[in-house]
Amino acid sequence: MSVFKTTLTAASAVALCATTAYARDNVHAAGSSTVLPYATIVAEAFGENFDFPTPLIESGGSGAGRKKMCEGVGTNTTDIANSSSRIKQSDIDNCKANGVEEIMEVRIGYDGIVFASRLENKGFEDLTPAMIYEATSATSDKTNWSQIDASLPDRPIMMFIPGTKHGTREVFDKKVLEAGCKAVGHYDTFKEQHGGDKKKAAKECHKVRTDGRSVDIDGDYTETLARLASNPEGVGVFGLSFLLNNTDTIYAANINGITPSTESIASGEYPVSRPLYFYVKNAHLDVVPGLQEYIEFFVSDDMAGPDGPLAEYGLVSDPELGKTQEMVANRIPMGPLE
Repeated sequence: MSVFKTTLTAASAVALCATTAYARDNVHAAGSSTVLPYATIVAEAFGENFDFPTPLIESGGSGAGRKKMCEGVGTNTTDIANSSSRIKQSDIDNCKANGVEEIMEVRIGYDGIVFASRLENKGFEDLTPAMIYEATSATSDKTNWSQIDASLPDRPIMMFIPGTKHGTREVFDKKVLEAGCKAVGHYDTFKEQHGGDKKKAAKECHKVRTDGRSVDIDGDYTETLARLASNPEGVGVFGLSFLLNNTDTIYAANINGITPSTESIASGEYPVSRPLYFYVKNAHLDVVPGLQEYIEFFVSDDMAGPDGPLAEYGLVSDPELGKTQEMVANRIPMGPLE
C-alpha cells in the first residue's frame, strides 16, 4: 500500500463517520455497521489520493441504508447503500416506486471469522456453534470445556470475543451465538418466553456471560493475540486473514467439520461467513463528483485485493473480484433477484 498516503485505523474510521461534514459534492453512503469500517478505510484513502472530497460514510444498518438509497433520485438522496445482507425484492420495489430504476450490486468480499488457540494449546481443533455458545452464553454456568463436551480439553473456559463496537461482532452474534442457541434448544424457549417474538429471542441468544470467562475485545486482532499470549489456554476470535499471517503462533478450529479458508469462506461452506455488498444508484454516477471513481477504487486490487488494507482489517477478498471490477467499470445494473 505504499502507493497511498494513508490508510484508516478502526478508531479513525469511527472518527471519520462522526466528524465529516455533509456536503453534496461528497459521495454519500449509508448502511451496514459491518461494512462501515471497510467503507471508511476506502473513503479516507480516496480523499487523500484523489482530487475529490472525502466521501461521507454513515452507519444505521443495512436495511436503513437501502431504504435511504431508495428514497428517490437527486442530490438530496443517498448514492450508496452499504449492506451486510443481499438486497430484498421489497427494497427493489420501493426503489422503483420512487423513481430509482437502475441499481448496481457490488460484492466487495466476504466476512469470515475463526476461533483460534495458541499452537501449544491443543484440543480445540474441532468446535461447533453450540460449544461456543455454551462457553460464552449468559445462561451458562459451566467453567470447564470438558463440561460442555467430553471431547474437549479439561481446561478452564476463557474466550476472547469481538466487542460490541467491533464489526465482527454482528456475524459472531448471528452465525455463532444464535446458531448455537438454536442447536441447544434455548432459542425456542426464549421465543416462547417472549410470546413468539423472534427478534427478542435472538437478542436473548446474543447475551454473553459477565463472570470473566468471556471477554469483549474492542480493539483490533493484535489485542486479541496479546490476550492469548497472557492467557495461553484461551480461545480467541480473529479474521481469517489475520490468522493466515500468524500461523507461527495460532491455529484455527474447524467449525462443524469445515476448515476455514479463503475458498470455504468465499463459497459459503464455512458456516461463519457471508458476502458483503454495497448498492449504487446508477442515476447518480454522472451527477455526483467522484462517485464512479470511488466505487472503482473500492473494488480495486489495491484496496479489496488479497494484499490490500481491507484484507488486513479482516475482509476475505473475493476470488471473482475481477468480474466485479469489470461490472463496475461498465456500470452494469443488477438483474432480477434469483
